[in-house]
Amino acid sequence: MNTAKKGLGRGLSALFGDIEKKSESNQVQTNKIPIADLERNKYQPRTIFDEEKLDELSSSIKENGVIQPIAVRPNKYEPVKFEIVAGERRWRALKQIDVVQVPVVLRNVSDSEILEVSLLENIQRENLTVIEEAQSYHDLLQIHGYTQEELAKKLGRDRSTIANMLRLLQLPSALKNDLETGRITSGHARSILSLPNEGVQLEMRQRLLRNSWSVRETERQVRMKLDYLSKFTQRVGSNNSDTSASSTDAEIQLQHLEDQLQRRLGTNVDIKFQNGKGQIKIDYYSLDEFERLYDLLKSS
Repeated sequence: MNTAKKGLGRGLSALFGDIEKKSESNQVQTNKIPIADLERNKYQPRTIFDEEKLDELSSSIKENGVIQPIAVRPNKYEPVKFEIVAGERRWRALKQIDVVQVPVVLRNVSDSEILEVSLLENIQRENLTVIEEAQSYHDLLQIHGYTQEELAKKLGRDRSTIANMLRLLQLPSALKNDLETGRITSGHARSILSLPNEGVQLEMRQRLLRNSWSVRETERQVRMKLDYLSKFTQRVGSNNSDTSASSTDAEIQLQHLEDQLQRRLGTNVDIKFQNGKGQIKIDYYSLDEFERLYDLLKSS
């Protein structure tokens, strides 16, 4: 991802471009230090690490040694400790094989620079979840005071991409976790964000997970929900006391009935109604679920 490499600050090239050379100010040193003296940095955007890939890296290091030293900086609060600037996967892999001493490159970098480098390292290697990446963008905006436009240019991305990622941070915690664990996609999440409040969003989440909706179906369900809420709001706000059932009232009532039946039955329900007759479609996905629904309906 060359565009990103050009954008963010000094980037990885500043850390690894020529680790054999020492600068005039002696800011770069190659040393071995006790692994116990290393700590992950608080600006590391990545929180989820693939255990299988860590095992593979541990095996590779055991066979070939550490090819690229870990970049560190002194811990300003504990001078005998060091924070990892780049290379946390290597650190974690080394801990798994009980290594005592690790090769490091010592760097003097600021908090803002360490965030930039950590973000760039993970973006280049496509290691971040969407929530981790979104949080990193937020942190960069806060620390540097960038506008979204400026950050987009530095990352080589469209401003709309940055804006859409940042919106994901507005999700309720349960939906953020679903994104992190792969239960839903960014498309599902962006669609649910169109709903007006957390309660409605979490209700839609339950229906989505229960019915395994595609992004397109989720978008359709969200549109129906927004239409229902809009019409319901208009109805409540109206001073019209006419009690005749208009077509709008009928649509609202049908949507309300669908929601009630879906909550009661625990599956997707679709009601079709026209000219006093119609259909009720109840979805099931296995014989066990069919028997469960049959028992529920029989006992109602």
